[in-house]
Amino acid sequence: MQQTVKPIRIGILGAARIAPIAVIEPARPHENVEVTALAARDANRAKAFAAKHGIGRVHENYADLVHDPDIDAIYNPLPNGLHGCWTSAALEAGKHVLCEKPFTANAEEAEAVAAVARRTGLVTMEAFHYRYHALTQRMLDIITSGEIGAVERIEAALCFPLLAKDIRWDWNLAGGALMDAGCYAIHIVRTLAGAEPNVRSARAKLGSPKVDRLMQAELEFADGRTAGITASMLSTRLLAMSARVVGSKGVMDVLNPIAPQYLNNITIRSERGKRTESVEKQPSSYGAQLRAFVAAIRDGAPFPTNVDDAIANMRVIDACYAAAGLPRREPTKPK
Repeated sequence: MQQTVKPIRIGILGAARIAPIAVIEPARPHENVEVTALAARDANRAKAFAAKHGIGRVHENYADLVHDPDIDAIYNPLPNGLHGCWTSAALEAGKHVLCEKPFTANAEEAEAVAAVARRTGLVTMEAFHYRYHALTQRMLDIITSGEIGAVERIEAALCFPLLAKDIRWDWNLAGGALMDAGCYAIHIVRTLAGAEPNVRSARAKLGSPKVDRLMQAELEFADGRTAGITASMLSTRLLAMSARVVGSKGVMDVLNPIAPQYLNNITIRSERGKRTESVEKQPSSYGAQLRAFVAAIRDGAPFPTNVDDAIANMRVIDACYAAAGLPRREPTKPK
């Protein structure tokens, strides 16, 4: 008789708007995952959120959730400044963690969380969901094919308008355009380059004291390649989700590398002429990410957005803030 495999039971920290699209909906068709519990600071909001999404158990606080013996893994979509402390708390309680980006408030905190992850041996994944979509692999395949020649420059941008009252503007919660949008642009550049950059220069426009609404940075690699990132939560460039790779024999432009399940295309201009292609939208980036998370827990499968990758991304973020003359973000003290 075949033994039934118990599903991985996930608890969610907070009632964030991203939770349904990132975990709750992808978990529904997944035979090995159940979202079983939730905790939020506002009890009424938590109960309403749980009822809406069919989550059976609501805890009064985050500590009770991470110590729940009937939970195997935690999804952490809390504000940026709380990512590190609650990821560490979940790991210490024996839970695997899928943590929203950015991984922590700064690189020093990322190293501290990584130390806990290594000591406990638990899966700790940063939720750069785009990395698990087929579009990302297709971009990498085109680069390695040599179709556009040797890579000379990489550019990535994520710009969108954000309401003034959003928590992502809050300095005390490690907010800012670079943290929320720029972490994607930096990660895309690092992924496509397959190497770690140095920050040559950066400039910011502020939405409030110390909190950037726009960040642009110039990066360089040891082999001479250059890169540029643009991140905005409020600028004249209202909406942009793009990547560009300039090679010695051509250029690759990518529309929407971040959420390709909605719309995507790759345009290549090379010695062969111009062509455009797209990648299958499904499975979604979130669905693919959840499957990778489960495979890492069940089978020990490797995954790209691990703690080493998270530390490297946070180092570039810190360096961009320093180059722009702004302080690095700091962790939020949990209440």
